[in-house]
Amino acid sequence: MFWKKTGKLSVKAGDLTAFIDEGSEIEGQCTFGGTVMLNGTMRGAITCTDTVIIGEKGIAHTVIHARAIVISGQVVGNLTATQRLEMRGPARVFGDIEAPVVVMEEGVIFQGHCQMIPEAGAPTASAAHRDLSVVPLKR
Repeated sequence: MFWKKTGKLSVKAGDLTAFIDEGSEIEGQCTFGGTVMLNGTMRGAITCTDTVIIGEKGIAHTVIHARAIVISGQVVGNLTATQRLEMRGPARVFGDIEAPVVVMEEGVIFQGHCQMIPEAGAPTASAAHRDLSVVPLKR
C-alpha cells in the first residue's frame, strides 16, 4: 500500500532525466522526456522533448531531434532542433543541422549544411513582411 504508484511522474522542462557518463556506450534508439547529458558514446537515434547536451567528452554517431541541442563534443549525424542549436568550442559537428536559432562559438569545426527554419507558431517572413516604401498619411 505504501509503495503504490499513483500515476506517472511529470517531467518539468530543464529537469535532468538522464546522464550518460564517460566510459558508457549506448547503441540503438533512445527517447527522453527531459534533459539528457551525454559524455559517453552513443550510436543510433535520440529523440528528446527538451534539451540534449553533448559534453566535451561526448561522442555521438546519431540523428538527434530535440527542442534544444547544445554541443561541446563530437557529433556525426543530422541534428534537428525545434527551438535552438548551440555549438560551443571545441565542438566538432559533421552533418546537416536544422533549427530556427543557430549559435556557433569560435573554435567550432562544422562540416555540413545549415538550414534555419522558423520556429513553430512564429510568423513567417511573408506574414511579417511589410512594404516600407508606402507610408500611410493621416488627414
